[in-house]
Amino acid sequence: MTIKKDHSIGEGTGAVAGAITGAAMGSVAGPAGTVVGAIAGGALGAKGGGALAEAINPTEYTRHFEKNYKDTPYYVSGSEWRDYAPAYKYGYDTYSQYRGRKFKDVESDLERNWEATKANSRLAWSEAKGAVRDGWHHIENAMPGDADRDGH
Repeated sequence: MTIKKDHSIGEGTGAVAGAITGAAMGSVAGPAGTVVGAIAGGALGAKGGGALAEAINPTEYTRHFEKNYKDTPYYVSGSEWRDYAPAYKYGYDTYSQYRGRKFKDVESDLERNWEATKANSRLAWSEAKGAVRDGWHHIENAMPGDADRDGH
């Protein structure tokens, strides 16, 4: 049986993450820089997201964590999947944007953007970061040459 990987989802999430970063970096140059940065970042992010979808099928990634999130050390009693799903998605969406860097080195950037990306999650960053980090490490273990096992 052949499983078709959904490259369009990976490219789309990469494009969104890239556009956010590009816009933030372009903002230094003013409003025009924000637009140019968002366009350039979106294009680069789409390429990175496509590579990510090659290694990790986003549907399988989500199923894995939905099945296991309650067994993690960071699980907050009484929380539901709807609280954790945005954190795992955030990990998936931002991984290609920061690929090659250690989680601990970009954690402050991720924390800064959590409120804007958490959707209906009731988790504060301190509660969500374990899920985001687990998502990153899950991807790193599947991507050739991306082992960041020491970079918690």
